[in-house]
Amino acid sequence: MQEDHPNLEWRGEVPIARAFDDPYYSLDDGLAETTHVFLNGNDLPARFRDGFHIAELGFGTGLNAFAALALWQAKGIPGTLHYTSFEKYPMAPDDIARALAAFPPIAQVAAPILETLGEDLSCATPSFELTVIPGDARDTLPGWGGKADAWFLDGFSPAKNPELWQLDLMAEVARHTAHGGTFATYTAAGAVRRALADAGFQVERRPGFGRKRHMTAGSLP
Repeated sequence: MQEDHPNLEWRGEVPIARAFDDPYYSLDDGLAETTHVFLNGNDLPARFRDGFHIAELGFGTGLNAFAALALWQAKGIPGTLHYTSFEKYPMAPDDIARALAAFPPIAQVAAPILETLGEDLSCATPSFELTVIPGDARDTLPGWGGKADAWFLDGFSPAKNPELWQLDLMAEVARHTAHGGTFATYTAAGAVRRALADAGFQVERRPGFGRKRHMTAGSLP
């Protein structure tokens, strides 16, 4: 039977997924990692525009989503940022708030949204539309009707969560990417790079965050 929420362990204020024995974000500085890997890795905010659509594998604490929204707000981008995330075990809003408290600027941006979220972790405001699609992405992504301008590939480590990095799923990521769209991920595992290249992305290895020597980013021609 699938759990509704993840089985969490807390190390300080960092949540750990017991199923994968992996933290939801860097123990060094989760926000700096998100900025380096996912925002800079997708050339944001330079590419932001009204209707820009970010999609993500692994919503987790929502740190990536709310960091993107904070950047959108800081740059005064007019219009709506769309954010769709695929998450097998959505975290409860109270746990999200607890995790984000480690990053006060992001917690401040997230607070009014978290107050309105139900268990489905989705909301729509004039400037931000958040949709969290629960379930296994291998089942849910193929039926999604959208296309992303940028992908945040943020599943747990490929060594511990290999199903989220398989070729078939990377092919679905490519199929649901707009022309000229991009992706970024913290992992530089060879199998992941090959799967993304086989899916049609132009793939490059870049300097990683903190103790990680490399990360991966790319675009769909």
